[in-house]
Amino acid sequence: MSGVQHVTIAADEGDQRLDRWLKRRFPQLTQAMVERYCRKGELRVNGGRVKAATRLEAGQVVRVPPLPDAAPPLPVFLPQGPSDADAAMIQEAVLWKDQHIIALNKPPGLPSQGGSGQGSRHVDALTESLMFGYKDRPVLVHRLDKDTSGIMLLARTPRVARRLGEAFRARATRKIYWAIVAGVPSPAKATIRYGLVKAGGHNAEKMHCIHPDAVACTEGAKHATTDYVIVERLGNRAAWVALAPITGRTHQLRAHMAELGHPIVGDGKYGGSSQENTGTGWGAQLGGEISRKLHLHARSILLEHPVTGAPLSLTAPLPGHMARTWDSFGWRAGDAPEDPFAEAE
Repeated sequence: MSGVQHVTIAADEGDQRLDRWLKRRFPQLTQAMVERYCRKGELRVNGGRVKAATRLEAGQVVRVPPLPDAAPPLPVFLPQGPSDADAAMIQEAVLWKDQHIIALNKPPGLPSQGGSGQGSRHVDALTESLMFGYKDRPVLVHRLDKDTSGIMLLARTPRVARRLGEAFRARATRKIYWAIVAGVPSPAKATIRYGLVKAGGHNAEKMHCIHPDAVACTEGAKHATTDYVIVERLGNRAAWVALAPITGRTHQLRAHMAELGHPIVGDGKYGGSSQENTGTGWGAQLGGEISRKLHLHARSILLEHPVTGAPLSLTAPLPGHMARTWDSFGWRAGDAPEDPFAEAE
């Protein structure tokens, strides 16, 4: 066990998350340990309390509490790196790449990163299979929920990771998600502005919607904004909606649609049997042959290339369970405009 350390952030270590910096410097740390140190106030930056996601700046001083000794090396007989099957799976998910960026069509059910209950099989652990001749692993610059499919961007160098991170924080990217929701929202196009705060208790990972005016006086709450537009409908039972998150909060799209009374189909966390909606289905399940998997897909992203400055537009095909639902309803992905929000003006 080490003693308390005070470490100054070097010039080339700035503009990164506290948890990532710590785990690179102290490999024995887990995400759960970092978050526990933050909650207890044992981890501090310039003397102040912080969260795991706090971004560091060059010259800041991090107080590191006593840490356990590094774990001994793994026995050589333990398997190292992704399996051949996982390596093939993640490589097949590559939509597009150049010498700076890799874009994946993340399959549903695959977590973006490890964490509580996520296990060791996740996109971040599979990046070794996406090096394609580079000496460093590509870096995730944003995340998708485990059960959400679609476009994820990875940076192939630290410089590109910083630039992409800045673009996401400045909201200089345009992301459009596709979802099927229970019932049909009204009006057909609108902006949702409910704030979000962790529910707490046994629903600690669930987000609770609050009125925008209550955000400032609610501890831990954050403003959240989502645009939506109906693309197609199935009578009054369900609707195909395009969703554009203006902010990027945890579970934002799922919580916002459920708050409207139109949970996303297959969303067990936000669309249980008690969820009211205006359709004839119950909650976020439509029954019949429709899959109970989450019907939420990161369909497209538009951004400025972080190196060339050229506009970059990427689109991800629907995963199998959603494609089958589209077929069942007689909908065709190709019939939707590239930007449904522009068409709805």
